[in-house]
Amino acid sequence: MVEIDTALVRTLVATQFPQWAHLPVAAVMRQGWDNRTFRLGDDLLARLPSAEGYASGIAKEDRCLPMLARHLPLPVPEPVATGEPAAGYPYPWSVRRWLPGDTLEAAHDVDRTAVARDLAAFLVALRRIPTADGPAAGRHSAFRGCHPSVYGDDVEQALDRLGDRVDGDACREVWARALTSAWPHAPVWFHGDVAAGNLLVAGGRLAAVIDFGTCGVGDPACDLVPAWTWCVGAERAVFRDAVGLGADAWRRARGWALWKVLVSVAYGEGSPAEPLRVLAEVLADPVG
Repeated sequence: MVEIDTALVRTLVATQFPQWAHLPVAAVMRQGWDNRTFRLGDDLLARLPSAEGYASGIAKEDRCLPMLARHLPLPVPEPVATGEPAAGYPYPWSVRRWLPGDTLEAAHDVDRTAVARDLAAFLVALRRIPTADGPAAGRHSAFRGCHPSVYGDDVEQALDRLGDRVDGDACREVWARALTSAWPHAPVWFHGDVAAGNLLVAGGRLAAVIDFGTCGVGDPACDLVPAWTWCVGAERAVFRDAVGLGADAWRRARGWALWKVLVSVAYGEGSPAEPLRVLAEVLADPVG
């Protein structure tokens, strides 16, 4: 990981985009590990990849986001400019329009049922976008959009590491069911990381979707993971019904959720309480 701070961002902006050098720079609360985001005045943000593996997402987003935005019911990030490596920072970086709202994980007074329905509608619209110029799922998407079996070794290694801390038999049963089908249709667009930190809320409703660094064209099952990681109770059924995918897709989605949460429990830092809660939801409810 590269150390990224406000001083670096000020230097990059001043030397490459002097028209914005006068704007204040303020770090945005860290969201995941892939990129660091800084507010640039009132209307812009600077987004810097934190490691080499995430740098390719800049060019992909610059190319894909304007194309996707025309078809989607909610705002997505708008590329404004692309910066170059400089001042000891080794990767390309981007300037985007600032999108107002709080992340779903930080927002208060959320209409959870409405957000579940809004998110499903967004994913339906995303799947319907023409795919002619879309990048096929693969390494650039961290293999989201591929078959979940690509992470079979991760699942087994995590289960071996966790031992009796989790119900290994139940996990292996869920995983085995996830591998019994494949996406039977032409590839469609997927987001690849539909996490609460990538969903912006305003007025209690879903207001924007951000971070398309793992987007691509393939199997959309990976985008159904919020059914377990965020939805609870009745809103899970609302999301399931509105998203419009069949039982096979939901089995693969459950496998994606299982993989992610097992890795989080086995190797994550901090308290495992939230990943273990999600694991219990994954094991208890097949959703589809």
